[in-house]
Amino acid sequence: MTHRSYLIAEDEPLPAQTLRRFLEANWSEARCVGIAADGDEALSMIDEHRPDVLFLDVRMPRRDGLETARALYQRRDAPLVVFVTAFSEYAVKAFDEAAIDYLLKPVEPARLARCIDRLRERLANERREAASDLLENLERLLARQDGAEAPLRFIKAGTGSTVRLIPVEEILWFEAADKYVTVATLRGDSTIRVALRELLNRLDSEVFWQVHRSIIVNTRHVVQANQDTTGQIELIMQGRPERIHVSRHFAHLFRRM
Repeated sequence: MTHRSYLIAEDEPLPAQTLRRFLEANWSEARCVGIAADGDEALSMIDEHRPDVLFLDVRMPRRDGLETARALYQRRDAPLVVFVTAFSEYAVKAFDEAAIDYLLKPVEPARLARCIDRLRERLANERREAASDLLENLERLLARQDGAEAPLRFIKAGTGSTVRLIPVEEILWFEAADKYVTVATLRGDSTIRVALRELLNRLDSEVFWQVHRSIIVNTRHVVQANQDTTGQIELIMQGRPERIHVSRHFAHLFRRM
């Protein structure tokens, strides 16, 4: 029998110990390597113990579950993540097609048993499916719980098994072409498949402006706006030789810059 290990990240002692007892009773071939009280401690314990699975509370002090998961998803040897949430049952149905799993507080033994079965299957096949989709779903769920869509903080771009997380503050502009959008930064360009309108709805409208039907710019990286004798406006962007054309429909945004 192959022995597995898991770590619990939970800032409340009672739920943490309850989950540990449930796991010890139902997953005999796995052992608990410890309980972390926040995300920073969890990352440190993962480096030390290399667990196969992390049971990760969403709401924690200091580094919360989302920030911890984001840090883990950039590692090749990251453990499988099971989010532990306190959201109502109707809301967490959004996770049913996620790569890993979730547990709803208070944890029910029958639901935990299904989670353990799913983990056994993934671990037996040595599959580490990307969990970035689960993180994105969770971020959207949290935004809906707060009553509004939260502005994007990262853009996921990449091919195959390689995913690059690009902080939105580093992005100079987005440019759509067919079904794809180019993400331009000082380090180079990446391509994502998403509608420009969807991006616009999730970006901070005070920082990111649409200047053309196919282009959104980060105004914090606009160095200069040049207007010629015909009224056409071109933007000079920080660190890049390209000139961004502003359509007449959006020209008024820059006429007094």
